[in-house]
Amino acid sequence: MKTRITELLKIKLPIIQGGLAYLAYAELAAAVSNAGGLGQISTASFHDREALREEIRKTKSMTSKPFGVNFPIGHSSRPIREMLETALEEGVNIFSFTGGNPEPYLRMLDGTDAVKLVLVSTVRQAQKAESLGADAVMAVGQEGGGHIGREDTGTMVLIPRVVDSVSIPVVAAGGIADGRGLMAAFALGAEGIEMGTRFIATKECVRAHPKYIEAILKGTETDTVVIKRSIGTPGRAVRTPFVQRILDAESTGGGFEAIRDQVSGERNRKFIHEGDETEGFGWAGQGIGLIRELLSVQELFDRMVREAAEVSRKWGNLDTVRPGE
Repeated sequence: MKTRITELLKIKLPIIQGGLAYLAYAELAAAVSNAGGLGQISTASFHDREALREEIRKTKSMTSKPFGVNFPIGHSSRPIREMLETALEEGVNIFSFTGGNPEPYLRMLDGTDAVKLVLVSTVRQAQKAESLGADAVMAVGQEGGGHIGREDTGTMVLIPRVVDSVSIPVVAAGGIADGRGLMAAFALGAEGIEMGTRFIATKECVRAHPKYIEAILKGTETDTVVIKRSIGTPGRAVRTPFVQRILDAESTGGGFEAIRDQVSGERNRKFIHEGDETEGFGWAGQGIGLIRELLSVQELFDRMVREAAEVSRKWGNLDTVRPGE
């Protein structure tokens, strides 16, 4: 599976693990990288640069393969500039930026050999990222988990639109959870995929509480809902009693103040780390309808490669397909 993404990131498989705030630690990142993809650790999980430094070193002790550091810019309480400096000091050279304007941080990487990935949800954002020097964009459709775009554009339409609008490689995200999704992304013109929700249901996602994993394994595509739409930062979460409380609070029209407490990082951790679905929430995409087993990352990748090969064999020669048959 050689694409511009595998060559850019120096990985075997064009599969990128999403940032996954409070879940993307060394164990998961190293497992993904060791299996041939690109693992990432998320700065959202750390309050200061020294904690990030420690996790980078831990990841290096667990893999010799490339891995990245994700910077969710929307986490304004994090010292992003200091963390970026720390990652550079530790020899990291793959960075992804999500949830905000990446320009100040891309400028910090000017003159380095860093590979810069930017998450986008519209054509305009993709074009802007390319103009700012991004090496690739990760385009997420509205099926995705966590924060998604405001336009409600689905992956099937968004990916070819972005591919046709930029010259840099495009990574597809949103609703992808197996080898069929990988091949579909290729068909749409993408050169790799990013998955978030699927990696939560892996054995190496050690911080995910069993109840959170159970919600993903037992849920269907109708068991997620978009919250925070009323304040302009929509995100897709598992439908739980607490999430319904968030939706009810949003319906009052009270703006951010009406839901400030309910959408905090503490409330997020309450469910994903402690399993308390009555006092916390967890992000997840519609792809939960495709996830039925807790696998190791290696088992997941092996399965995805087999599934992709099956799709290739079935549709590799379209001359054998006759209309109406």
